Amino acid sequence: MTAVLALSALAAAAIAHGATMGQERAQMTQAGCFTCHAVRTRKIGPAFSWVAYRYRGKPGALTRLARKVITGGSGYWAPWTYNTPMIPHPGLSMPQAEGMVRWVLKQTPMKPPAP
Repeated sequence: MTAVLALSALAAAAIAHGATMGQERAQMTQAGCFTCHAVRTRKIGPAFSWVAYRYRGKPGALTRLARKVITGGSGYWAPWTYNTPMIPHPGLSMPQAEGMVRWVLKQTPMKPPAP
């Protein structure tokens, strides 16, 4: 019985996590993120899997990237994006941007090709 309860709790947590990840992806779609980014390939901006490769597990990355989402700008990815800056998204709150960045960082990391 204990194993059944544990499995039920685990399944419920996985469903809730999936709902959260789905909600964050929906917010990203609404914010236009997929206009410039794809998960595994470069569009106008770097692939999300490249961002996960570079920043996953780095201290302060969540806050730093969330601020970049809100304020826009350019930097590290310029050689891959032909110096096209990321547009700002000032209408996003910090918690919204952090949720989106969490989704990005959970993608399967992939080393970017040479620029």
